[in-house]
Amino acid sequence: MAALIVNIDVDDLEKAIRFYTRALGLRVGRRFGGDGAELLGAEAPVYLLVAAPQSAPYAGAAQARSYLRHWTPVHLDFAVDDIEAATRQAVAAGARVEVPVTQHPYGKLVVLADPFGHGFCFLRFEGRGYDEIATPAG
Repeated sequence: MAALIVNIDVDDLEKAIRFYTRALGLRVGRRFGGDGAELLGAEAPVYLLVAAPQSAPYAGAAQARSYLRHWTPVHLDFAVDDIEAATRQAVAAGARVEVPVTQHPYGKLVVLADPFGHGFCFLRFEGRGYDEIATPAG
């Protein structure tokens, strides 16, 4: 099985380190000069990678990077014990609440954006968590 690594492109490494350490309680592991940093404390390491706005995300890319708020097919969800406290901590660190805490059959959910335009959510599982809405596979 492959190991999961999470990379987050940012335009300001020090600002990103401050945000993710304050908002999520992560800690800096290794630094890669001024081009990146490893954050530890989640189930998978998080790598902050400096990538300037309007730069090409890869050679020959048709579209430049943009850090305006966007939705992508992939985003991060963090399961937390106290969703209200986690939300307050993230907002104090610079996150924006986009959808306030809502109740679902599996628990509570809040949708946020980090200072770089990346969406993420906090989940507070209740009852049987996702098993509350799961159907048999197949």
